[in-house]
Amino acid sequence: MATPFWVLFWAACLLSFLSPARPDLASDRAALLTFRSAVGRSALSWNSSTLTCSLQGVVCEAGRVALLRLPGVGLIGTIPNGILGNLTALRTLSLRFNALSGAIPSDLSTLPQLRNIYLQGNRFSGEIPTFLFSISNLVRLNLARNNFSGGISPDFNKLTRLGTLYLEQNRLSGEIPDLVLPNLVQFNVSFNRLNGSVPEKLRDKPAEAFLGMSLCGGPLTPCPGETSPSSEGTGEGTGASGDGKKNHKLSGGAIAGIAIGAVAGFLILLLLIILLCRRKSSKAGTAEVAAKPPEVEVALRDKGIVDGETGNGVATHPTPAPVPATAKGGHAKKLLFFGRGPRTFELEDLLRASAEVLGKGTFGTAYKAVLEMGTVVAVKRLRDVSLPEREFREKIEAVGAMDHPNLVPLRAYYYSNDEKLIVYDYIPMGSLSALLHGNRGSGRTPLDWETRSAIALAAARGIEYIHSTGPSASHGNIKSSNILLAKSHEARVSDHGLAHLVGPSSTPNRVAGYRAPEVTDPRKVSQKADVYSFGVLLLELLTGKAPAQALLNEEGVDLPRWVQSVVREEWTSEVFDMELLRYQTVEEDMVQLLQLAIDCAAQYPDKRPTMSEVVIRIEEIRKSSLRALDQDQLDHPQSIDDPDDQSSRRTDSAPSIS
Repeated sequence: MATPFWVLFWAACLLSFLSPARPDLASDRAALLTFRSAVGRSALSWNSSTLTCSLQGVVCEAGRVALLRLPGVGLIGTIPNGILGNLTALRTLSLRFNALSGAIPSDLSTLPQLRNIYLQGNRFSGEIPTFLFSISNLVRLNLARNNFSGGISPDFNKLTRLGTLYLEQNRLSGEIPDLVLPNLVQFNVSFNRLNGSVPEKLRDKPAEAFLGMSLCGGPLTPCPGETSPSSEGTGEGTGASGDGKKNHKLSGGAIAGIAIGAVAGFLILLLLIILLCRRKSSKAGTAEVAAKPPEVEVALRDKGIVDGETGNGVATHPTPAPVPATAKGGHAKKLLFFGRGPRTFELEDLLRASAEVLGKGTFGTAYKAVLEMGTVVAVKRLRDVSLPEREFREKIEAVGAMDHPNLVPLRAYYYSNDEKLIVYDYIPMGSLSALLHGNRGSGRTPLDWETRSAIALAAARGIEYIHSTGPSASHGNIKSSNILLAKSHEARVSDHGLAHLVGPSSTPNRVAGYRAPEVTDPRKVSQKADVYSFGVLLLELLTGKAPAQALLNEEGVDLPRWVQSVVREEWTSEVFDMELLRYQTVEEDMVQLLQLAIDCAAQYPDKRPTMSEVVIRIEEIRKSSLRALDQDQLDHPQSIDDPDDQSSRRTDSAPSIS
C-alpha cells in the first residue's frame, strides 16, 4: 500500500527540524567568545550585552561574521583548534601585531570563503603549515615578523589566486622554489636564512624583497657564471660591419632633407604662436576697457595670487591701481578689524601688497603679504563657505575674540558674496610639520627633546584655552601643519574655529590620520575629538612619523595602533624618533609623554583626558626632564647635544608602559 503524500511531507519537515542547525550568527558569537577566553581575556572588552556585529573588530555581511580584525590589541597565547573554523562565512582574518604564539590553527582550512590572512608581527613558530595550501581562494597571506622555520614549500603554487605573499623576518632556510603564481604582485622574503639564486619567475620583483641573505641573481648581484642584465643584448649588429650585416646609416642627402623639413616646421609653429598671442592680447584689452569687475576675486587674480596662477609660488605684480571692492547697492566693502592692535592698513593696501603663496590647506590657500609700509601679514582665502554674512560674522568674531599667547592672532576679515578673506599675524618659522619632516638629510639640525616637549606644552595650552571658552568650543582641525612656530620655536595654534565656517567637502582624506574615530561630520568636532587629534600630534612629535607614514601594509595601520602594537611587544625604544634616542637621561619622561599620547588617542572618548589634565601632565613631565638635564650637565660637562656623543648615550631599551 502506497504511503500518502502528506505523510511523506510532514516526515521530511520533522526530520529537517530535528537535524543539526545550520551555522548562524549565534554560532559565530559562541566561537568569538571562546576565542576571547583563549587569547584575549584581558585584551578584548567585549560586553555580553553588545550585539555580535557591534563587537570590536567584527564586521558582518548578510547576517554572518565576514571580517575579524583585531590588530595590535594585546592578544596573547596559542589559538586552539576548533574555534575559528566555526566562523564559516569568514573572509578576512587580521590578528597582526599581537603576541600570539604556537602553531596557526589548522581549522582555517575549512573556511570556504577565506581570502585574506594577516598574521604578521606575532610569535607563531614551526614550519609554514601545509594546510594553508588547501585554501584555494586565498588572495593575501602575510606571515612576516614571526618565528617560522624550515623551507618555503613549492606547494605555494597551488594557491593560484595569491596576489600577496609576505614571509620576511622569519627563520626560513634553504632555496626559494620556482614559484609560478600568475597573480602575484606583492612579495617579500627578506631577512630570513635563504640561499641560492632568485628563481626566474621572481626576478621582476624589487631587490628589497630579497635583502639580508646569501642570494644572487635577478635584482641582486649576478650568480657565478651569469652575466649582468645590463650586458645582455649588447654586441654586434648595431652598425656597419664586415660580416655581411647591412649598414643602416643615413645618406647625406637624407640628413639634409630631414634638417630642412625640421626648420620649416619650426618656423610655421613659431608663426602660429605669434598669431595666437596677438589675438589673446587683443581680447584682453577689449575686456579691460569694457568693464573692470569690482569684486576682490578679480583684484587678486590681477595680482596673480589666485589659486594655481602663481606658478613658482611667488606672485607677479604689475603696479595696478587700487581696485575698490563694492557690494551690491554700491556700499563699499572694507576689512573689518578686531579689537586688538592698531589699524595700520586697509583693503586697498592689502591688494597692492606683494604676495607669496605659503600653501594650500584644508580650508583654503594662505599667502604671505608684504605691505608697502613694511608690515607682513598672512592672508587666508577661504573656500567652500556658504554661510550667510550675518552667521559668518558671528562665528568669525567669536574666533577673533580669542586672545592667548599660544594662538595665532586673527587681525581682520573680509566678507563678500564671492570672497571671504581672513588676516592673521605672520609667523616666520613655518609649521611643526615642516620642522619635523622637512630636510631629513645629512644637513638637518636635530630637533631635541627640550624643544619638542616645549612645543607640545605650548600647543596644549592653546587648545586648552579654546576649550575654556565654552562647553562646545573646539578647534576642529588639529594637525602638525596647523602648529606654527615663532622665532624662538614658541608654538602657536592656527586655523582654530575655521572648521565651523566651511562645508563638509573642505575636509579631505589627508586629515583622516588625526581624526577621532567617532567623528562623522568634520564641522562638528567635540572637545574629546580634539584630544584624540592632539594625541596623534604628540605621537608624531615622539616618533618622527607623519600619520600617513604609518600605513604599514595593504590594510593600513594608523599611528596610534602602530605605536600600541610596538609598545606591547616591549620594543618601546623602537617607537621614538632616532633624534631622541641619545637623550638617555630623560628616557623615563619620554615614555611618560608617550603614555599620555596613547591615553589621548584612546578609541573611546570617555577614556580620554581633558585638555586641562593634558596640560598638567605635560608640565610635570617638563619639570622632571629639565631637572634631569640640569643634573646631567653637572655630571657630564660635555653637552648631550654633541652629535659625537650619540653612540655612547644611545639607549637600546626603554621602560615599559603599563
